[in-house]
Amino acid sequence: MTDVITPPAAPPASALFWRFWAASAVSGAGSAVTLVALPLVAVSVLHASAAQVALLAAAGQAGWLILGLPAGVIVQRHRLRALQVACDLIRMAALASLPLAWWMGHLTYTHLVAAALSVGLATVVFDVGNATFLPAVIDKKDLTARNGLMSATLAVTQTGGPSLGGLLVQLTGPVGALCADAASYLASALTLRTLPDLPPAAPKPAGEHVGMTRQIREGWQFVTRHPVMAPCMWWATATNFVAGALIALTPTYLVREAHLSPLLVGVLIAAEGIGALAGSLAAARLAARHGTARTLLGASLAGAVLALAMPLTTNLASACFFAAGNAGFGAGVVIGSIVTRTHRQTQSPPHLLARVMATVRFVSWGASPVGAALSGLIAATAGLRPALWLVCACAFTAPAVLLTSRVRDLRDLA
Repeated sequence: MTDVITPPAAPPASALFWRFWAASAVSGAGSAVTLVALPLVAVSVLHASAAQVALLAAAGQAGWLILGLPAGVIVQRHRLRALQVACDLIRMAALASLPLAWWMGHLTYTHLVAAALSVGLATVVFDVGNATFLPAVIDKKDLTARNGLMSATLAVTQTGGPSLGGLLVQLTGPVGALCADAASYLASALTLRTLPDLPPAAPKPAGEHVGMTRQIREGWQFVTRHPVMAPCMWWATATNFVAGALIALTPTYLVREAHLSPLLVGVLIAAEGIGALAGSLAAARLAARHGTARTLLGASLAGAVLALAMPLTTNLASACFFAAGNAGFGAGVVIGSIVTRTHRQTQSPPHLLARVMATVRFVSWGASPVGAALSGLIAATAGLRPALWLVCACAFTAPAVLLTSRVRDLRDLA
């Protein structure tokens, strides 16, 4: 009589989540360090001009415009674990090639831009895959809380990551910091390798060819025709437009209009991360008590009201107004992001989820560079202070979108 070999039991959902969380946290920290290290390599090693540094930043953000919509189709056609690992390895290779080229004396600006673009493109696919992977390993009832934890972790990495990047640059030089960045992506890939190898969300049927354009259109039509997801997407678009404008305006405003030191400018900008952390910790509790739709609307309105405090900072004595406004706006954005992302993850058909997430991110995240460009144009013609007042007033556009939609009458988005 032969013994029956029992396959090993699958790890519990909580263990899978913590592995997923660890990989995302390490990867996010690497991205935050890269945000500082790449431009410093351009400035201090290659002596790039201001225009070249701006182009480098644009290359890093161009991924959403290039792959934002196709990313959803790419994610749903491939095994998620393998795709996520591949994205991490691409980012690792792109960044590791820079120190290698520098040591060989062949580092060029073109190489730097190509690396930034490669990292940005891989990040787009990785982020869409992350949003699809999480609901596949977590029970729906736990998604809001888990999304809150993921957002809290992102807030911490966004607040502390650039500081860590600056410290690494100080200790090892900008090229040395890129080695740490590459190592973080390798660590993330090795951690993701321990997760289940999930099958494609929507594998191509045998003998049937479904074009990418048609698949993208299906995701687009599902979102834009949905009575709740559509206004939530336009809410996110209006919010990211303001966020992009604030990122472009606030450093210059705080230095030239409020006459604050660079150190204090950094502290005030980091207040957004503190607000985002607080919002991410409170989102699940607020949603359970008041309902996801009411929480979204309330957080958006409160964030817009608090944003009006930012232009009240005119000197060191009034710096607290900017900190409070920035933190309040950041908290409102993160709370809204958590409840809307959880709604998309739970209410989208599994075969459309990746395309739904890609559609929303393509539209909403594409508004950020538009907001930055327009705010700079307004500041150049009307002045920094009027431009900041106008941008903060535009924060009310986001809750206005919700108030003119079906969301206004709902307790919960679902």
